[in-house]
Amino acid sequence: MSCVEGLEFGGGNIQVDPSVMKGKIFVLPTAGQLPQGCRVISTEAHGVSFWARTGRIDVSLIDETEQSFFIKVLSLERGKQMVRGEFESMMALNSVLPEFGTYATVPDTHFFVCEFREMTNDMPEPHKFAALLSTVHQRSVSPTGKFGFHITTYAGNLPLFVSWEESWEAFFAKSMRQALDLEVERKGPSEELDILSQALFDKVIPRLLRPLESEGRTVKPSLVHGDLWYANAGIDVSTDQPLVFDACCFFAHNEYEFGQWRPACNRFGAEYIAAYNSFVQISAPEKDFEGRDLTRMYRHYSLMTRHFVHSRVESTTGTERSTDILAGFSTS
Repeated sequence: MSCVEGLEFGGGNIQVDPSVMKGKIFVLPTAGQLPQGCRVISTEAHGVSFWARTGRIDVSLIDETEQSFFIKVLSLERGKQMVRGEFESMMALNSVLPEFGTYATVPDTHFFVCEFREMTNDMPEPHKFAALLSTVHQRSVSPTGKFGFHITTYAGNLPLFVSWEESWEAFFAKSMRQALDLEVERKGPSEELDILSQALFDKVIPRLLRPLESEGRTVKPSLVHGDLWYANAGIDVSTDQPLVFDACCFFAHNEYEFGQWRPACNRFGAEYIAAYNSFVQISAPEKDFEGRDLTRMYRHYSLMTRHFVHSRVESTTGTERSTDILAGFSTS
């Protein structure tokens, strides 16, 4: 997105929109604002995003100590909904105290602010990371007892299906349908994809997910990060503790989180799943955990969302990989 004139990050600029300084917040008007009386001493661009401008704001507090904040800025109504979704996701994860609002000087420009954390590029230790992730999954409680979320969240610029559903099978099927519809809308129709999708909904999803909620079994709606690949996790330099960010949360089957961990390019390897399963019982029927390729289906949904996000770079690759994976299901 283009920079707002006079509010660029870096280049010696210390001007920020008045709403950022005042802590003007859409949802929580009195919580999480920038420290009262602080003054901006520097700004700089920080990080890379397809859809937003991201930066670091360094401020001097009243007592002359310094503190840093991370800011993400997006435009238009879609941008407003994206920062709102990230705000609500991070609040739900209870990892930081962020805020988001709207520029006073540019009404169609919206921002998300949170405490800035220095992070290493190292991967977190598997058992330490799995212990924290499993705690979020096990302790979280859906406010409705259902699967979904109270507002739409976004994987990149892709709106996720979050309507409340009693059944995980029903929720996931509707999520897949929405993702497929968006993929066709963006990349055009595909007869092969249509045929394979029909098999997915008629055979694959019932075969892999229905047993989770059959014969007296139930699936707990757990709060998931929603986009937990290695680039959205790190280690806090000051505390040596794992951090996650850029979430698009909803309440789901906890094993959904593993979908991003399966691709070979991801740095969350099998040791992370093994560590997680040392804290959380594998969902019954346990014998199907690998055999039914449950996580591979979750991976397919994750791949679809990521290909949609990067569709400006990949025009057809996403659809090709989607049909490859669906073909694998139809012949298994």
